[in-house]
Amino acid sequence: QVQLVESGGGLVQAGGSLRLSCVASRYIFSINFMAWYRQAPGKQRELVAGITRGDITNYADSVKGRFTISRDNAKNMVLLQMNSLKPEDTAVYYCYSAVNGDNYWGKGTQVTVSS
Repeated sequence: QVQLVESGGGLVQAGGSLRLSCVASRYIFSINFMAWYRQAPGKQRELVAGITRGDITNYADSVKGRFTISRDNAKNMVLLQMNSLKPEDTAVYYCYSAVNGDNYWGKGTQVTVSS
């Protein structure tokens, strides 16, 4: 099992930046895939960015060039740097990991971007 705890959300103006952090309760160096998802009110949860054990990344088209995902194995953390934020980025952001075929989610952190 792994527990995931997100932090770093908040209220920011359009064009601003936030950095989200996800701390895992175990070593993450062996976790094959970790990611950030988001869910806006009335919408389905969607993948924002993912990173593999080998640091291969993928991004939703809507955030490419603005968001950067990274992992710090020494601190058991996954980070999401979000720049040039837009009102449509407003959502609850969730940390996710896949471990031995099981899915784990954090409780989420709210990101609100004002216009």
